[in-house]
Amino acid sequence: MQLIDIGVNLSNPRFDGQHEAVLARAHQAGVVQMVLTGTSLASSEQALALALQHAPEGQRLFSTAGVHPHEASNWGADSARQLAALLDQRPVVAVGECGLDFNRDFSPRPAQEAAFEAQLALAAQFQRPVFVHERDAFGRLQAIIKSFRDQLPAVVVHCFTGERQALFGYLDLDLHIGITGWICDERRGGHLHGLVRNIPRGRLMLETDAPYLLPRTLRPKPKNGCNEPAFLPEVLREVARHRGETEHDLAAHTTACAKLFFNLPGVD
Repeated sequence: MQLIDIGVNLSNPRFDGQHEAVLARAHQAGVVQMVLTGTSLASSEQALALALQHAPEGQRLFSTAGVHPHEASNWGADSARQLAALLDQRPVVAVGECGLDFNRDFSPRPAQEAAFEAQLALAAQFQRPVFVHERDAFGRLQAIIKSFRDQLPAVVVHCFTGERQALFGYLDLDLHIGITGWICDERRGGHLHGLVRNIPRGRLMLETDAPYLLPRTLRPKPKNGCNEPAFLPEVLREVARHRGETEHDLAAHTTACAKLFFNLPGVD
């Protein structure tokens, strides 16, 4: 099986000094391509640098470039220019991680909305897909995306953890859905068990969001408690179980979906 992890925070300090080992374990586990997540202008530059450093041939690692809603207060007059320069780089395949987070509200909501709208405008200009973060902000995020939807090539709601109304609202807008190890958490992800079956083929992708969201079903667990792309098969197993699909079938259609969504090259 070949898998694509569409959300890896490889620039996170928890991976410092371990990049080669993490990537090697991922490849051994069948994860043939990864999209490294940018959550600020600085981390987007780091993700791009890591993609270029560790996959100079341009086949295995790619990145996103964007400003997370937690960082929206830092969006300034020059931010759009800096982000546009990143989007000109080939390994950068999507705008994001951007969106709205009304759960923690680390940035004021008006600042979150302004930064999100500015990034959607750039995605429309560059015709890049969008990698979206949403927490407790479904209604407002849906309304903003709806106003841009006809201009955007594709949008994925990364690490979907919402309820039925949100899922069907996003699907009605022809959005894609990213599922993480949240579905492996019996304490807070049980509601996803009955929802994932409703995500059509061609709209579903898999991700670890490493180093976060270590699957609770994983055995044995790493001593450091750190999630990594090599554990994506555990997410695959859990999603396949609740969709009533074989792991091979799920791997095939989610990988095909990710390649099309991010316009990724083939892998030898």
